[in-house]
Amino acid sequence: MDIIQSAILGLVEGVTEFLPISSTGHLIVASEWLGLPQTDSNKAFEVIIQLSAILAVLTNYKERLHPKHMKLWIKVFISFLPIAAIGFLFKDEVKSLFTITVVPIMFIVGGVIFLWMERYLKGREPTTHSLDEITYRQAIAIGIAQVFALIPGTSRAGSTIVGALLSGVNRTVSAEFSFLLALPVMVAAGGLELISNYQEFSHAQLTTLAVGFVVSYLSAWIVMKLFLAFLNRFTFNAFGIYRIIFGIALLAWIYA
Repeated sequence: MDIIQSAILGLVEGVTEFLPISSTGHLIVASEWLGLPQTDSNKAFEVIIQLSAILAVLTNYKERLHPKHMKLWIKVFISFLPIAAIGFLFKDEVKSLFTITVVPIMFIVGGVIFLWMERYLKGREPTTHSLDEITYRQAIAIGIAQVFALIPGTSRAGSTIVGALLSGVNRTVSAEFSFLLALPVMVAAGGLELISNYQEFSHAQLTTLAVGFVVSYLSAWIVMKLFLAFLNRFTFNAFGIYRIIFGIALLAWIYA
């Protein structure tokens, strides 16, 4: 992998990590497009640049790190537990799903779910309008929904947002809770990959990794702000339509 490829993958990761369109799915597709084989080092690179999302979240929500917000972080941890348990118990089965053929199907399925959800929620008023109002029951529901993100192409952000919306959380707060929930998920996934595959990176590769990491962080930081501004005015229908179109295009490309 060269620096240009690293920067492209970093941009793809940063732009898609917090949007409900599957960063993992886009990384798989981008890697195929760039001609990068799914080697251990390349897979580790893709997971590790996701750690930049942690820095973006910490930058945008540094005030939430104060001890007075401990209850919120307990809820975040509760939401993290289901995917941690299932991911650990079925890690081999999950890894086997990471193929270019699974991604488009889940893109389409996720798109249909978003369009259905917006129709279902039309006329229904959310009950939760701030992060501090999220209940433990809602945290559990969001955590269960996040388990579906283990299927590539589903989207971690999409799964958690759907779970939050259906449990009564409004759109912007659903996205914000998804941002915070990325912290334990990325620490666990990225940390494990770093420990398991640190030997895959030579000194030259560390430079390439640094480029991808920085590009991913900057783009993620910007996209988080733009995403929340978008949700203050619009619904998730646009993301549902995008997912369906992208999924169909991928199927056409694969089977052409």
